[in-house]
Amino acid sequence: MSENQEKVIQIAGSITVDELAKALGISVTTLIGQLFKEGIVATINQRLDFDTASIIIDELELKGVRLEKKNTATKTSEVRRELSDKAVSRPPVVAVMGHVDHGKTTLLDTLLNKKTVEGEAGGITQHISAYQLKHNDRMITFLDTPGHEAFAAIRQHGAMLTDIVVIVVAADDGVKPQTVEAIKFAQGANAKIIVAINKIDREGADIPRTMADLAQNGLQPEEWGGDITMVPVSAKRGDNLDKLLDMILLTADIEELKADVEIPAEGLVIESHMEVGKGSVVNLLVTEGELKTGEFIVAGATYGKVRTMLDFRGKPKGKATPSTPVTVTGFKELPNFGDKFVEVKDEKTARKMALLNAQSAADATASANVTSTDLLRMMNTVDNTKIFNVIIKGDVLGSVTSVVDSLKLIDTKGEITLNIVATGVGDITENDVYMAAGDENTVIYGFNVTVPTNISKMAARDGVAIRTYRIIYELLDDAKRSMEDLLDAEIVETDQGEMKIKGVFRVEKSSIIAGGEMLTGKIEAGMLGRVIRKKEYIGEVEVVSVQKEKMDAKELVAGEIGGIALKTEHKVAMEVDDRLKLFTREMKKKTL
Repeated sequence: MSENQEKVIQIAGSITVDELAKALGISVTTLIGQLFKEGIVATINQRLDFDTASIIIDELELKGVRLEKKNTATKTSEVRRELSDKAVSRPPVVAVMGHVDHGKTTLLDTLLNKKTVEGEAGGITQHISAYQLKHNDRMITFLDTPGHEAFAAIRQHGAMLTDIVVIVVAADDGVKPQTVEAIKFAQGANAKIIVAINKIDREGADIPRTMADLAQNGLQPEEWGGDITMVPVSAKRGDNLDKLLDMILLTADIEELKADVEIPAEGLVIESHMEVGKGSVVNLLVTEGELKTGEFIVAGATYGKVRTMLDFRGKPKGKATPSTPVTVTGFKELPNFGDKFVEVKDEKTARKMALLNAQSAADATASANVTSTDLLRMMNTVDNTKIFNVIIKGDVLGSVTSVVDSLKLIDTKGEITLNIVATGVGDITENDVYMAAGDENTVIYGFNVTVPTNISKMAARDGVAIRTYRIIYELLDDAKRSMEDLLDAEIVETDQGEMKIKGVFRVEKSSIIAGGEMLTGKIEAGMLGRVIRKKEYIGEVEVVSVQKEKMDAKELVAGEIGGIALKTEHKVAMEVDDRLKLFTREMKKKTL
């Protein structure tokens, strides 16, 4: 290669150590050695992503070498489709979100005339469920999203799922953390926002105060010159629910929501789980085209033939149009939450497309890959970092995905490494216990699943912690507490005040008797103090007792004069006009 000639190496997704070494014209051992210096123990077949390869080349200081991302064909399911002139109006897809116990699920139940609140743990929705209702001869699709802000999967896929977000806020409770998170979700998804101010029938309901709280969080009511529609409602009594539905349809009209129907069906996976006798049971939201029974569809790395199709009430449905949620069977394996599905002409095409998707995913995110994030984490990891291992089991795949994504959002401040050992759908098994055995920092979390008696006994015998929950935020709080338990305690000092020494009556090897005036704060027995003389540190003392007007006192506060008895480990030569800076010192457990 001439001096001015640049060598270009193209990488599509990732490249093995062996391939990169050959492309660079260096030995594999040299490259592996460089990786080792950066904290990565790699093998010849280890895969590196584009950014990692770039970092390694920079570290090797190879001049005249440039990496370039190779363009790859975009998958059919990822093409943004332009609407044709034959596009028709479609129902709006509405996500209902809000703080725990603000009446989100009750609102949906009242709208849909179904009683499921009693069956919900703590009134909280545990899965993403989709429903439809008719208002003024028009359909509206509702997504009943999990009620805790930590459902990261909703944020990741919400923009693709949602046209309008109805944020439910209780008039007697106001804006809460999950309310703020719902606002952030809606704004991040570029969805239109409507606020349902609920529980107006409750004592203490204050609509103006609630509106003011919302305005402080960026939602200006239309009544105050803003652009956010706010509808006072009572989900329990049914007040103003028709008005809320009217506003949803009006917003949909303004947005002119449309979709093509004369094209192959496509949409999104919004839930999936296994059922005995049925196999894969998958909830889909159709976004384009018309899905019919008997058609072949591909979702991610799996495919199937639509064997049965039911609406949200469990009734058979022959065809599903855009914005319609359906439950289908026939997939070979469980697709992932958020996967796009697309209709294809036959099984051969479906199998081929699923295989290509699987290969593409393996190339980009294979477990053996080393990404730039991994590299930076390894380079910055210190030896004393604690590791918290978890195994996640859930009743459905959407729950598992949401729990995993939510756990990853917990800010560990770089002191705890969260390691997802394994995930799965179904009850906790012997294999889960085997994986967790032998490490006290491994916890098996079960979400909406059971623990058979023999598994409980096995776990108790092997010292394995199994914790099951039906409410997601309780699981996340437990995980956070468990990680905090791994943190070392820290010494915390708190300033308490300052005294000016007016007189020193006795100084001995381990004690001092003195008097002074409190300038700020207070002084009391048990406090510690630093003796400062003209900004110079003289020594540390401990307050044994305090006197005021020659009588024992509990404390002296700013402006008071009194006497003090001090204890020292080493002789401290205190003098008049010294300053005694008082503080307390205690060991505190770190928190995340």
